[in-house]
Amino acid sequence: MTSRRPIAVVTGFALAWLADLPAVAQNAYITNQGVYPNFSNNVTVIDTTTNKVVATVEVGLAPAGVAVTPDGRKAYVANRAVSGTVSVIDTATNAVSATIAVGSNPVGIAITPDGSKVYVANQARHSTVSVIDTATDSVSTTIDAGPTPFGVAVTPEGSKVYVANDALSGTVSVIDTATNAVSATIAVGRHPVGVAVKPDGSRVYVANKGNGSVSVIDATNTVVATINVGLAPFAVAVTPDGSTLYATNLNNTVSVIATANNAVSATIRVGNGPLGIAFTPDGSKAYVANQFDNTVSVIATANNTVVTTIAVGSSPIAFGAFIRPPKPIVHLIDSPPPANRPQHR
Repeated sequence: MTSRRPIAVVTGFALAWLADLPAVAQNAYITNQGVYPNFSNNVTVIDTTTNKVVATVEVGLAPAGVAVTPDGRKAYVANRAVSGTVSVIDTATNAVSATIAVGSNPVGIAITPDGSKVYVANQARHSTVSVIDTATDSVSTTIDAGPTPFGVAVTPEGSKVYVANDALSGTVSVIDTATNAVSATIAVGRHPVGVAVKPDGSRVYVANKGNGSVSVIDATNTVVATINVGLAPFAVAVTPDGSTLYATNLNNTVSVIATANNAVSATIRVGNGPLGIAFTPDGSKAYVANQFDNTVSVIATANNTVVTTIAVGSSPIAFGAFIRPPKPIVHLIDSPPPANRPQHR
């Protein structure tokens, strides 16, 4: 009888960087936008293992959106000023390595799972999405999106980008990454802003700021549920295991939603004006940026309690995946031994 041995299998994009992940800390990059007319220009860096501030990085004016690459080497920051730039932070040195001109008032930002492209929602004027090639840190194309594009999320396999258009009519534009063209438009609630995709790609969640709800979209781009949450939900994030959705609400709360039944299972009191939210790769902690009291609340997801509060800069936004996403899951399958290996009986 031929013996079989387990081999590790990872899907496509993961192979390139799984073997060479840099030895960087699990840092949270918190964008501090400031308040008009005194806009800020910095990012607070928090070591999530100690919950201590380890650096402050100067970027462009009014930083809002932020996303860390899958390999953890860079953080891309959307600077919301009219001039429109994205700052690229080298996470090894916590220094800006490039500044990229994009559209007016860039806000939402997301990175493809293979780390090759960055999609930036330009909120003002022409309502576009800029696509950045991370190899050159330059804009490779610009896509016409819906009115007032705001939040951005990419599916796990990288084939689609979902853009929440912050307008009263309420739509989500779906971009095909192979063509960089809008392939579908989905009607959701009023003023959708935050958007997140479940790790298995089966559901997309959209925070509708205008009517206190979260729209649930399936893989066919159909809204299959609407969940009532708190006042003016802004950001949504899914735990790495896909079991739970968290939504930040303007009434100083975070709604905790079971993705199995789309029911709110808990409500957590946090700081004043919670906006951005992200999880540590192991899912044990959630970090919430509180705009009006210049803090970050740290939530232990095991019991949904705030375990500490960290002082940061002026009017933190931290809109996006501001902590490096989790490593890809490695699956073990049975495989026969190679032909040049002896077979055990």
